[in-house]
Amino acid sequence: MKKYLLEILMFSAYALFAASWVSGAILTPAIQSSFGEEGFANATWGSNVITIAKIVGNLAAAALLMRLGAKRAFALAIVLIAAGGFGALADSYAAWLMSRLALGLGGALAIVYFAPVVLHYFSAEERPMINGINAAAFNTGNLLALLSTGTLAALLGSWQSVVALYGVMVLALGVLWWLSAENFSLSGGADKPQEKYGLKEGVRESFNWWLPLAYCGVLFCYISVFALFPLIDGFAVASSHLSAVMIAAGMVGTVAGIIVTKRFPLRLPVLRYSGLALVIFAAIMLVSREPIIAYAAAAMAGFCMFLPMTALVTLPQELPGMTPGRITVTFAMFWSISYGVETVLMYGAGLLADMSGEPATAAYFAVACSASLFVFSFLLPESGKKASATDQALEAENATA
Repeated sequence: MKKYLLEILMFSAYALFAASWVSGAILTPAIQSSFGEEGFANATWGSNVITIAKIVGNLAAAALLMRLGAKRAFALAIVLIAAGGFGALADSYAAWLMSRLALGLGGALAIVYFAPVVLHYFSAEERPMINGINAAAFNTGNLLALLSTGTLAALLGSWQSVVALYGVMVLALGVLWWLSAENFSLSGGADKPQEKYGLKEGVRESFNWWLPLAYCGVLFCYISVFALFPLIDGFAVASSHLSAVMIAAGMVGTVAGIIVTKRFPLRLPVLRYSGLALVIFAAIMLVSREPIIAYAAAAMAGFCMFLPMTALVTLPQELPGMTPGRITVTFAMFWSISYGVETVLMYGAGLLADMSGEPATAAYFAVACSASLFVFSFLLPESGKKASATDQALEAENATA
């Protein structure tokens, strides 16, 4: 039962990280106003500083895990996420951004540590389900923030109180983690010697580059949904409503992704066709002038955005010779490169909006970039295996028995 407790704590910590990030993005106008800041490109720095922190934190995650062990490493991640609550005490925009930096570092470590914990504690049959649940952690926090931030700000009286509340909740999770977590071997077994596999080895494997390049455009589009879309007017329906519909539909897509990954052995078709459908539906969402069509397209775009996530995370775990140590490096590079590219794209979107005088340009740019999953899926290896003729015969026999 301990593995399920640890899973709940990790999921909850990352969901609250997401809620803190997204609530900060939603409250950007009030935050900028309180510090005398303005400008669309300047507004993106509230999210960009987190993504920059995630780039650095992701790269450091593997080394910290090797040095500290799983228990202390994830405890550090939780403390850094909780430190984001100090943004409530900021007396300048720069100080606010520093608190976002701490928040981003904690989130960077936390998301990388999902993979080795899942690989160690859960069987191959259990991993698609757990991977799918973990893939929904950010979306859960995102949806929580979208639905509650305005109400919390009104009840508590200020954006500072909302930020501080999330910090306190995460710190409580940290205490529970420290009391229940343990360290484990990172080499795939307690009797195996410590494996030497770090970033130096990881950068030599092309797979560790193609995987994040496939995902970076989708990540940019997703972050744009809550960081840029709510700041844009002129669509068929309120952009904040489109964001909520996409994220809610993404939760359904995550469940569907778990089912698809468990029932179908091949991973690349799921990534490829979901990526193509995402671009099509997101484009329809933006160009439609009919609210019903825009809502339906937003729901389908959100569904297709998260349908492939379980397969995407499961694919590296199925590669030959994968260990907790190796998977940590793979996902350290995955998240670092993904967020690195996303940060450049996000700031570029802000500049496009400012230069053109039309904020919607940023949304069109984000949708175009989401095609990365479809394009780079052709460079990824297939980790799943087609059922043999014998297996298919046995399945047919069992089905008719």
